[in-house]
Amino acid sequence: MKKLLGIVGTNSNNSTNRKLLQYMEKHFSDKADIELVEIKELPMFVKDKSIELPESVKELSDKVEQADGVIISTPEYDHSVPAALMNALSWLSFKTHPFVDKPVMVVGASYGTLGSSRAQMHARQILDSPELKARIMPSSEYLLDHSLQAFDEQGQLISKEKIELLEGLFTDFLTFVEITGQLMEAHAVNVREADNYTWED
Repeated sequence: MKKLLGIVGTNSNNSTNRKLLQYMEKHFSDKADIELVEIKELPMFVKDKSIELPESVKELSDKVEQADGVIISTPEYDHSVPAALMNALSWLSFKTHPFVDKPVMVVGASYGTLGSSRAQMHARQILDSPELKARIMPSSEYLLDHSLQAFDEQGQLISKEKIELLEGLFTDFLTFVEITGQLMEAHAVNVREADNYTWED
């Protein structure tokens, strides 16, 4: 069984993106072991090569490194990802590079009609940067719109269509994890290139 990491891409205490990952953790428990992690306690990123990585960043980096794949659920703030998610990804591309060649699935929930589509696009651009070099599953947006009304009192998704789509995309992601796990010939070089990428202004 694949071990996946679900990153709650917000520092909000009452996020439907957290609910979405919690639903996935339970709904797909027979297919994968999904561990949810929070980013709201990470310190503010500072671009200073003289500092040591905080322990909380090291712990998160180790979890990403050890996972077979990562699922990131992001809301949309001002047509982009939240500052908390950007902060986490900045830390995870500074002196540590656990996302290099790591299979990633991006999902998202929003209160409105677009389901965090622009934030997901932005997240993909960030994850594809030379400092992160993740392998993002293509053509796989999961856009949970009107997310305040999307779950019942037990945290279950209500829409059969949304459940069916999520099940299909998740099955595809497990296949994507399997395939990308075989594409590792350049991994050492990719990690070295990410590590050597300049952070100078």
